[in-house]
Order: sequence, then structure tokens, then C-alpha cells
Amino acid sequence: MTRGPELRGEMVRLRPIEARDADRLWESLHDPEGMRLTGTTATFTREQIDEWARTVSDRPGRYDWAVTSGGVREGKFVSDELLGEIVLNQIDEDARSANLRLQMLPDYRGRGYGREAIEHVLRFAFEGADEDPGPRLHRVSLDVLSINPRARALYASLGFREEGRLREVYRDGNSWADAILMSVLEDEYRAA
Repeated sequence: MTRGPELRGEMVRLRPIEARDADRLWESLHDPEGMRLTGTTATFTREQIDEWARTVSDRPGRYDWAVTSGGVREGKFVSDELLGEIVLNQIDEDARSANLRLQMLPDYRGRGYGREAIEHVLRFAFEGADEDPGPRLHRVSLDVLSINPRARALYASLGFREEGRLREVYRDGNSWADAILMSVLEDEYRAA
């Protein structure tokens, strides 16, 4: 059994990550630009990724979705292949807060898939879904590296506000990058 509902939109369909997503998750770990822009420095074995894909949707305190195409032809989805992943994790039920993380594979960046995926996850986080009441959060936060202005602009356009900055916290080759902390509160989300 997987956690979390399927969330559908015009461009994307979000479904819980499954074992069959391991190949595409493994591919994302071999995307140098994606790793750089997200500040990912950890290394993983293929076996770890296989185990992760098989079990992550059953882990408490988080929702992990595969971003897939929302396109439908003759009543069937055009593709079920993972285009990226979006995660709502570090859920604190008492504080009603969580962290958001998004990573799209290279061919799907800058095409609107990430924007729509975030919109659906925020709606679920703050309002729930028909088949799942959701976490009913008050606050969703994230961090974005200063070397990723495109992602920062996307988050700001979706209502995230800058809260602070961790100076020179990520190594970027021979230089350093700041982590910019951003969040959106439920009343800000509802006002937008």
C-alpha cells in the first residue's frame, strides 16, 4: 500500500513513487546540473535507490510523488514515466509544518511541469484531497540555492517568501552558495 493520493492536473499527474521508478530516480542522480542546483552531495548505490523506490511511499511523515504526464489520449494516460519527483517531508503534525522538495529530470525543466506539481502539492498540503484529508498544514517551507535564481523566481511566483539565508553553506566547485530559506503560510496561500 502506498501513502498519499494521486493528484491530477492538466499537465501533470502525481502518483506515489513505486519500485518501477527506480531507473528514473537512478538517472536523476547522474544529472550533474540537477545535483548542483539542489546541492546534493550524497552518493547512493543502485541497491539503495531500488530499496528507496520500493519503500518510500510507505514511510511515515512524508509524501513522495512521481511527477508524470497528465496527458490523456483515448481515455488513457499518454505516459506513466517519472519526469521528476516532488516531496512533502519533515511533516510536523503539532506545528502543522512541512518541507517541500522538487527535482525534475533535465528534459522537463522550465516547461511548467514543476509549477503545476507544486500547485497541486500545496493545495493538498493546505486543503487535502477528496480521498485523503491531507496534513492540513499551516506552513510549507523549502530552501533554494543562490545559484538557482530560476527556481527562486518560481517559488516566489507561487507565494513563497524569503525568510532568511544560510550563508555559504553549499560548496559549488571552487566557490560557495547560500541557501535561501522560503516559506508560504496557509493564509498567504488562500489569499493567492
